[in-house]
Amino acid sequence: MSYVQILKPHEFKEERGLTTRLGSLDIELTERCNNDCIHCCINLPANDRAAKAREMTTGQIKSILTEAAALGCLQVRFTGGEPLLRIDFEELYLFARRLGLKVLIFTNARLITPQLADLFARIPPLVFIEITVYGMHKKSYEAVSRVPGSFAQFRRGVDLLLERKVPFIVKSALLPPNKTEMEEFEAWANTIPWMEKRPSYSMFFDLRNRRDDEKKNTLIASLRLSPEEGLAVLTRDAANYRKETEKFAGKFMGPPGDAIFECGAGNGLCIDAYGFVQPCMGVRAPELTVDLFRRVASGTMTATDHKKTVIAMNKAGD
Repeated sequence: MSYVQILKPHEFKEERGLTTRLGSLDIELTERCNNDCIHCCINLPANDRAAKAREMTTGQIKSILTEAAALGCLQVRFTGGEPLLRIDFEELYLFARRLGLKVLIFTNARLITPQLADLFARIPPLVFIEITVYGMHKKSYEAVSRVPGSFAQFRRGVDLLLERKVPFIVKSALLPPNKTEMEEFEAWANTIPWMEKRPSYSMFFDLRNRRDDEKKNTLIASLRLSPEEGLAVLTRDAANYRKETEKFAGKFMGPPGDAIFECGAGNGLCIDAYGFVQPCMGVRAPELTVDLFRRVASGTMTATDHKKTVIAMNKAGD
């Protein structure tokens, strides 16, 4: 039995104001990363063989992308870890684009090669690539990334995109090694043609999502800005901050009630590197997690199951 049901737009049935169409899809291609950032809640070593062996196969990811497109999804976000570590990244990217999906890529830019930059120029992702910058100088950047040579590789990746006019934006994480570089970072960001507003910052860092490293959790907690420091950064342009907050709240926040979440969690699906789907990458609670691929592989996933999964996730974010 097919687990895909093709519907015309007017045939979607609404459930509490939402439809069963899949609004968005996040796929964490890997938890592995070529950086070892001091604040990261998820990264595993790039050469972690056990993690790599557990990751979804190329075929599994393609099947999820195919299903997502059939459910009306218009965009997928490839994240990680560092998604460009996947040796099949180009294959997955092209597959998603051929399905008609826009592709949002979160990356540190270190693994952008001339070949990959040429691909993005020839077949654009249709969404600005998002690059996280950990410092404006070798000393500050590598104090965060903890990988010698990573700063030069990041700058090379950025230059390759600029040379080919591939649209991207930059963002940062405010940390002790780079906090004094905000003004310099924002002046540089302003030279990037696609930056229409100030770059965003991570400041209140999540602890380890897998709860696998208490020592690192202690470090992460110590790196967070105080509420007063964070508010000072956010409200440098108070009028714009209010405008952006209203826009965010209007899109993601709901009125108080009996919903599990009042944020945007559940408006789309988030699938981790191992094929588990949850309402948000930061939510790993077993009761809110579905071993999606195993159910499909075992032949027990029906059209009704898929529809219920999407509706349940949407209700979670109601």
